[in-house]
Amino acid sequence: MNRRVATLMVHTSPLDQAGLGDAGGMNIYVCESAQQMAAQGIKVDIFTRRANNDHPDIVDLGNGVRVIHLNVGPLDGVTKEKLPALIPDLSKAFKAALSGETTYDIIHSHYWISGKVAMPVAEELSIPLVHTMHTMARVKNLNLAEGENPEPMIRVQGESQVVAAADALIANTDAEAASLVSLYEACPDNVSVVSPGVNLSMFTAGTGKGPARASLGITKDANVVTFVGRIQPHKGPEVLIRAIAELVSHSPMLRSKLVTLIVGGASGGNGAEVERMKELVQWLGINDVVRFEPPVDREGLANYYRASDLVCVPSYSESFGLVALEAQACGTPVVASAVGGLRTAVADGISGVLVDGHDPRAWSSVLARLLQEPQRRVLLSMGALEHASHFGWDATSRGTLDIYDRVLSIRSAVKKNIG
Repeated sequence: MNRRVATLMVHTSPLDQAGLGDAGGMNIYVCESAQQMAAQGIKVDIFTRRANNDHPDIVDLGNGVRVIHLNVGPLDGVTKEKLPALIPDLSKAFKAALSGETTYDIIHSHYWISGKVAMPVAEELSIPLVHTMHTMARVKNLNLAEGENPEPMIRVQGESQVVAAADALIANTDAEAASLVSLYEACPDNVSVVSPGVNLSMFTAGTGKGPARASLGITKDANVVTFVGRIQPHKGPEVLIRAIAELVSHSPMLRSKLVTLIVGGASGGNGAEVERMKELVQWLGINDVVRFEPPVDREGLANYYRASDLVCVPSYSESFGLVALEAQACGTPVVASAVGGLRTAVADGISGVLVDGHDPRAWSSVLARLLQEPQRRVLLSMGALEHASHFGWDATSRGTLDIYDRVLSIRSAVKKNIG
């Protein structure tokens, strides 16, 4: 049977480049899993809110995957925080789009705002609703960075409503599944774990460090430590910057060859945070060892991973941590916070090192030790390649399709019993 899935992600477009604005791991997740589902004969339409005039209403990505724009609200200035006000209009537009000639078997919403948009549509059109949170307000609020604003109550309430309404909830890890049950009272039978993946044909060791470094203007003998992600407090770039300042203070012999790359752009419209990080680097006197790089496309990103000795993911909470997985697939060990999905994405002591807490001194000691032990980094690099090899997107799509099948069979059985 040719199934068709209506995927919904309204707060960011699958056509946007990850690392800019609100675009991040979720964009990659939705696009990669859609392509893998399409390879298995499933038609996937990804519905998103139009935020510019760069594309037509329908963009055909090939293989049975389309992006369909919902023309709701102004094109500019609608941040993720302002989007909840548009939920009723988005629901109307989404319902109209799903009420045409094309019939859909499943609605799969991503992130809480999309879940709220999808809820009434799923109920009115009698289409099963599957939801993936990606991040959760109650989890984030338990793990805030210093000075970071807590997630608002409207989000907490919205997430609780989506949890209660969904036919199935997909968590990235066992830890996230446990949070859905304990913090949101999700029925355990409705929660399934499907790990995100990594594009194993794009993120590879390639021709190694030498050519990658040459293309980025980095010397062969440099010690390269890299952060990749949106520049926001929750992702922890300040932790790494302060750790680097500690490192050059207690291990000055490392300074001459140290290169720290901060790759990414402002989160949402918050350019002030990027400026704050640049000012912090200046104030700490480490301008000579820190380079800020703009967001790059996926293939360019693989080059940064390959050029690095270590990739750091100092997030305060992380639903999974695709950056960690991508870096490891390129053969680069990862130093990450021991939080959330990073405990799954990184095999501690095998493919990288997990650090408890966000004390820059603890991070600096881990980084200094690893930079001074090249043989250990070689072993971790081998472990990184092996660990990442188990996380292909094909496995993610198969796991998701199994959940669709289960939801549809339960819905069918209920209809028969009622009949």
